[in-house]
Order: sequence, then C-alpha cells, then structure tokens
Amino acid sequence: MSPPVDDAPPPDPDSLAALRARHGPRYRWMVLGTVMLGTVAAILSSTIVNVAVPDLSRHFGLGQERAQWVAAGFMAAMTLSMLPTSWLLARYGYRRTFGVAVSLLGLGGAVGGLANDYGLVLAMRVLEGLAAGVLQPIPAIIAVHAFAPHERGKAMGLFGFGVVLAPAIGPSVGGVLVEHFGWRSIFFVVLPFCLIALAAGQRLLPTTAPGGVPADPTRRLDVAGLGLVSAATLALLNGLVQLHHPDRRVGLALLALAALLTVGFIVHQRRGARAGRPTLLALQLFDARPFAMGALVAFIYGMGLFGSTYLVPVFMQSGLHFPPSEAGAVLLPAGLVLAVTIPLAGRLSDRVPPHRLVAIGVLLLAVSFALMALIGTGTALWLIAAMAVVGRIGLGLVLPSLNLGAMRGLEMAMISPASSSINFLRQLGGAVGVSVVGIFLQWRIAVRGEAQALAAFGDTFWLVAAVCALATLAAVRMKPADAARDAPRHDAPAS
Repeated sequence: MSPPVDDAPPPDPDSLAALRARHGPRYRWMVLGTVMLGTVAAILSSTIVNVAVPDLSRHFGLGQERAQWVAAGFMAAMTLSMLPTSWLLARYGYRRTFGVAVSLLGLGGAVGGLANDYGLVLAMRVLEGLAAGVLQPIPAIIAVHAFAPHERGKAMGLFGFGVVLAPAIGPSVGGVLVEHFGWRSIFFVVLPFCLIALAAGQRLLPTTAPGGVPADPTRRLDVAGLGLVSAATLALLNGLVQLHHPDRRVGLALLALAALLTVGFIVHQRRGARAGRPTLLALQLFDARPFAMGALVAFIYGMGLFGSTYLVPVFMQSGLHFPPSEAGAVLLPAGLVLAVTIPLAGRLSDRVPPHRLVAIGVLLLAVSFALMALIGTGTALWLIAAMAVVGRIGLGLVLPSLNLGAMRGLEMAMISPASSSINFLRQLGGAVGVSVVGIFLQWRIAVRGEAQALAAFGDTFWLVAAVCALATLAAVRMKPADAARDAPRHDAPAS
C-alpha cells in the first residue's frame, strides 16, 4: 500500500517567516536599510531638481511658472500616491510593491535625463513623484511590524538620519552637477540608489503583505474614493496658487470645489465602511485620539515645516541680501545638528512617551520662527545660525516620534493604512503651507511696502510660529487615554 500523498503546497522561501529564519536577528535591520535606500532615492529626487530650474528654463525657453512645474508636479503626484500604498502592499506584498516603485523612480530619472521635450521631462517628474509617494510610508510600516516596541524609536531614528541626509546634500550635489554637466545630470543621480535598492529588495523583502500574511490578489481598490480625494487635492492646491493672482475669484471657486469634494469623499468612505466595501481611508482610525491628534499634528507640522523651508532661503537672500553661498553657510550648522539629533531622539523615544517629544519639538520650532521674526539687518550671523539650530533640534525630536506616537495602541492590521494617512496629511499640509506662506508674504509686502520688506518677513515668521504653536496643543493630546499604553514595552516584534 503506497503512502498518502501530501498535496499541501511547499512553503514560500521568500515569505517573512522563511527570510527571518534564514537571516536571523539582523534581518530586521537589513530590511530597514533596504527600504531606507529607496526612500532616500525618492527624497533626493524631490529636492535635487530645484537647483536645475533656471538651467531647464534656458534650455527649453520656459517662463518661471512653467519651469516650476517640474517641482510642483512631483509634489502633487507624491501627495496623491501615498494613500493607495496600503492597498498596494496588501494586494501585491512588500517585494513587488517596492520593486515596481523603485523601478518607476529609476525609469523616470533615466528617461527624464535623456528627454528633448519639456512635456516628457514633466511627465517623468510626475512618474517619479508617484513612485516616491508609494515609497515614503513603507519604513514606518516596517518599523512597527519588524521591531519590538522598545526598539522602534531607534529604528525610526536611524531611518530619519538617512532621510535628512538626502535633502541636506541634494542641493549642494545638484548645484555642482548642474554647473559642470548641465540639468540632465541631476536626473541620473537617483539611478545608483535605485539599482542597489532594487537588488537588495529582490533578495531581502518578503513577498508577503504587512503582518506576514499572504498578499491578496483579489483585494479591490476604492477607485471612486481615490478619484474624489485626487480631485479635491488638486482643486485645493490649484486654488491656493490662483489666490496669488489679483482676481481671486477662480481661486475661491476652486477652494469651494475642494471643500465640496472633501465632504463627498468622507460620505463615500463612511458608506463604504458601513457596506463592508474596501475604502481608501480607514476613518475608524480617527476614533483613536492619539491617531486623530497625530494626524492633526502631521498636517499643521507639514504646513510649518515646508512653509518655512520655502520662507527661510528667500528671507536670507531677499530680506537680508546674503549671497546664496553665505546663506548656505549660515544654515549649515543647523543641518549638522539635525543629523545628530535624529538618531538620539529615536533612542529617546523608546524611553520617553512620544507625545512629549513631539510637543517639545514643535514648540522649539515655534520658538525658532518667533526669534527669526525679530532679526534685523544688524543681527550677528552666529545669532541667526543659533536660531536655526533651535528649530532643527525641534525638528529632530519630532521626526522619529510622530508616527510612533500616532500609531501607538492601534491594531497591527491598521498600521499600514495609518502610516499612509499620516504621510499623506503631512505632505498635503506641506503643499498648503508653501502656498499660504507665499500668499501671506505677498500680502504683507503689499501692505508695508518694499521699503519695509524685512518687517513683512517678520510678520510671516510670526504666522509660521503660530501654526507650530497650534501643533503643540494637538501634540499634548496625543497621549493615550490609557496611561499604560504609554509605557515602553518589551514584547516580541509583530509578525
């Protein structure tokens, strides 16, 4: 009599469990390093192109408004592609999602660098932005799933160091490349990162979805929800841009449309949840106070951070009349302090409740901007550098702690949509912040006159400081209602 035949499929050698068994305890750090490479490439792509805008304008004979779309198109695409990341990971798993996103980022860089038509260059920037938006939420998902709670802060701190390094060196490297090799060279910078990340991802990332469960190829995308939120976001961003024009009626109409579409999106999501259909945004996340407050902090913090990223360089050169090289030298110590602060803050968030670090961080940002509002033509350079350092310490405290604090206490199944939502709101806040700061500065200069432009910059810094102060109030309320959740735990990593 023949033995019974086992019809069970062989175990997947590239599942999370198999890869953990193969590589041992170091595996979680190898995975984090892999997704870190992809995200660094994405952030580098987003920051390095700005220095090439004048060269692009000359090459294609563009006005400033059309040339700026290489940056604006990237930002809009990146913002919109963050929300579907959770669905992509659940349907296709880590390896395929990461691999396709990195491949598209590399393709955008290669084709964009070879293009002879501005329309194709712009299309490739949009493609890069879509890929970058998918890549950015993944590290936080990895950190929560792969690391024990008492190690998550350290993991996010090390990842944050790499994320900060990209925008710190991007403009400098881009300036050298553009000066010696032209605008095309900056598109090719991401290719080595993409190739290494792609090779490492194929070897180290599991084929399974977050939580170690098999990818579900039948999982449906909320197409209507994605269409509504995309239309609302584009109407909002274009409406804010239109407010720069003397006739603001088009801008106000677009903002009203954005509000209407947002209400429609929320209604659609609630109906879908009640009917048991897949939704793009898990609105039940906002029932948890830490997440709801963390989402609010992310949006306000994004407004303050990105708004100031636009404001400070303009202030240094147009308000204080520093040459670009001198302005960069003044801000260099702040960048170095930030790079040191983030890993330390990551370790600290394993011992101190994250909501406290977030509150202290955004408060320091507010103080930094308030101090900058007091800068005059006679202010010493070292004092300006010190003001910037205060803000960068605050930024370093926030970066590793915000995701951890907002997602603390959530079920593991909700980590992926929570990370996508937090990143989306931070990025959307950033896009809104840049426009609001530009509109407010333009208004204050018109009110005060060109002779008092420095005072107009001071008014705008007070606005950014007030925005960050609001984020401080929300950060304090990120504390879980159950104080026991706030204590560091030492259980095993989630699978």
